[in-house]
Amino acid sequence: MCDDAAGKSRHEQSSSIGFRRRRSWHPRTAQPTPARCLELLRRAYLGRRLAGLLVVAIISGPAPAAPESEIGSAPGAHERATPEQIQSGSLLLRMRSGYRIATRINSDVAIVVSGITVRATLKQEFRNDGAEWVEGVYVFPLPDGAAVDRMRLRVGERFIEGEIREKHKAKAEYEKAKAEGKRASLVNQQRANLFTTAVANIGPGQTVSIEIEYLDTARYDEGTFSLRFPMTMTPRYIPGHATGDRKGSGWSADTHRVPDASLITPPAVTASADHRVALHAVIDSGLPLEFVASRYHPINVDEVGDRYEVRFAQSGVAMDHDFELIWRAVKDGAPRARLFAETIDDQPHLLIMLVPPTDDAAPAVVLPRDLVFVIDTSGSMHGTSLEQAKRALHLAIDGLRPVDRFNIIQFNSVTRSLYSHSVTADAANLAVARQYVNALTANGGTEMRPALERALTTNADGKKPSHLRQVIFITDGSVGNESELFNVIERRLGEARLFTVGIGSAPNGWFMHKAAAAGRGTYVFISALHEVEEKMDRLVRKLERPQVTDIVVEWPSDLEALPYPETVPDLYAGEPVVIKARLARSPRAGDQLVIRGRSSSGDWGVELGLDVNRSSPGTAAVWGRAHIASLVDRERRGAEPAAVRQAIVATALRYHLVSKYTSLVAVDKTPVRPAAAGIRKEQVPNLLPHGQSHRAILGFPATATNAPALRRTGSLCLLLSTLLLFNRVWTVRGRGRAPD
Repeated sequence: MCDDAAGKSRHEQSSSIGFRRRRSWHPRTAQPTPARCLELLRRAYLGRRLAGLLVVAIISGPAPAAPESEIGSAPGAHERATPEQIQSGSLLLRMRSGYRIATRINSDVAIVVSGITVRATLKQEFRNDGAEWVEGVYVFPLPDGAAVDRMRLRVGERFIEGEIREKHKAKAEYEKAKAEGKRASLVNQQRANLFTTAVANIGPGQTVSIEIEYLDTARYDEGTFSLRFPMTMTPRYIPGHATGDRKGSGWSADTHRVPDASLITPPAVTASADHRVALHAVIDSGLPLEFVASRYHPINVDEVGDRYEVRFAQSGVAMDHDFELIWRAVKDGAPRARLFAETIDDQPHLLIMLVPPTDDAAPAVVLPRDLVFVIDTSGSMHGTSLEQAKRALHLAIDGLRPVDRFNIIQFNSVTRSLYSHSVTADAANLAVARQYVNALTANGGTEMRPALERALTTNADGKKPSHLRQVIFITDGSVGNESELFNVIERRLGEARLFTVGIGSAPNGWFMHKAAAAGRGTYVFISALHEVEEKMDRLVRKLERPQVTDIVVEWPSDLEALPYPETVPDLYAGEPVVIKARLARSPRAGDQLVIRGRSSSGDWGVELGLDVNRSSPGTAAVWGRAHIASLVDRERRGAEPAAVRQAIVATALRYHLVSKYTSLVAVDKTPVRPAAAGIRKEQVPNLLPHGQSHRAILGFPATATNAPALRRTGSLCLLLSTLLLFNRVWTVRGRGRAPD
């Protein structure tokens, strides 16, 4: 419909926003514009009257508005900053005198590991470099299992302790303090791994500090412990139609599929001297360690007695790459069973880790497999992330055996498959697959749902499949509709298993972990090219090695327990059973916990004495966090919302936790802002994750597309094409010959 010139113009525009497309540009793929359609009208020699009417219709009709959710939207107002301003390294606000630099942030992290329990303190420092009183709003990630239980507002040398309140009550208290000119802070949870801090009444030149504490557990896998501290967040793709509401000051409008989109879409900057973090971690595992290391940041490690102290090797590390700390006990010193306990209100709370024995002699699975590789090629994967994903996919393809079948699905704004169905892993098909992977490029939005649905499609005839279906999902998880996707996985999984591979320097860890759990698989993070081979080799071993299945937890018959997970998922090589439980009473002498399961070597089982005499502070809060997560899942699956909300609030208040329905609020009782001075809201930016292209995200907004506008334009061009056809027929008939 459009000529080569139009196609070339479109291609040049795409190149200017940072994409290097390998595919050739074809005129038929160019999107027609109203201007182009008018050009067609002119060439068609239609009457001036008809053309004039159409011109009036086009000009007087509503012009397609730029998506409200484009990155760079000025917070608090629907103003926009240019890409050049965004890339200057600071959040910019439009003032009467022009743009100016807004509030800045620095962070300090202190982590203490006791056994497998992690207690972390995050100190966020907000400094107002402007000339007006402001309210700073900062969206930040935490580990997906973080139980946020404490917040302190520091003003000078004074500390104001935060209190847990129901969300609406905390909000009202905060807004009242803000209106009265008092310093106040509010911490809300937007996702299990995403939180918001609001700080009111920061005066010109003033600095205010917020200290947030949380509890978590270290991960154990194949003899190695690890913890991950998120530094920033990959901008999330927001699907759906804008609702017109705006709960927050992010760059996205709220949509019908992500009702809180404006709360989880902070602006991002490519570089900033003010987004820096210092870290001090202490590992007190109770065991001598073989090594302590960081995967992505240089660190210094000092052994002090039986503890290990960790600091960054350099001061002021940029907050653009998640921090991962790993450590391993000396050979044969790794625990097979650990129990931690804390009693509150005469109710013991337990945290138990049991490691099944590793059977290195177990044969690889000989059952033929149907492996479906799903790779994210959306705009957020542009740059280093896609290179990591492609290398990971190549290694996974190399692990296929002749008896296996496979297929590759890629998704961005649309979903495409290499083959219409899975094919045998013969040399010819593998060669085609490798060429296909090499040609993958990143662009468009992150429409993940169609790809999940296609990958999890089972046999329509209901017959038992001849191949074990394993889905390997490679993505950064930069989506805002996580709950919708969890529902898709649970509904369509069937007998398949879903394994997730988190890609990039700041992937959505909550989505990766939760999706794998719902898919009865496991997950792995790949955040640097040098670790792709190591981590994919580990994943391939899990795919091939028999897992421990049919796991049953047996408590003493007269001991009422409320454990999580309620059903223990399948385990893969090197993975432990981790149980969080609350008991109705203290165990008696001789009470034993028994865990049984099946492995490739036959039946497996272990017994553990329930000794709750040694207290491990924080264990109760970890259980409370798991209980709240279970309640949220019930609500997502259709449980009565009011009852779930009441249960979540009761649990959060008892264990002093931030949740979906509770917040931490701290208020300084002394007014500091003059009554005559106004206050301006400022959305504090995050650093763009390391290796990610900001221009890519700006070019392909991670949000709902302007599909309605494109449909209107397409319909208009279709109408014009029809008129052209009739015009040609009339012209030919007038000349007395049949149309060719």
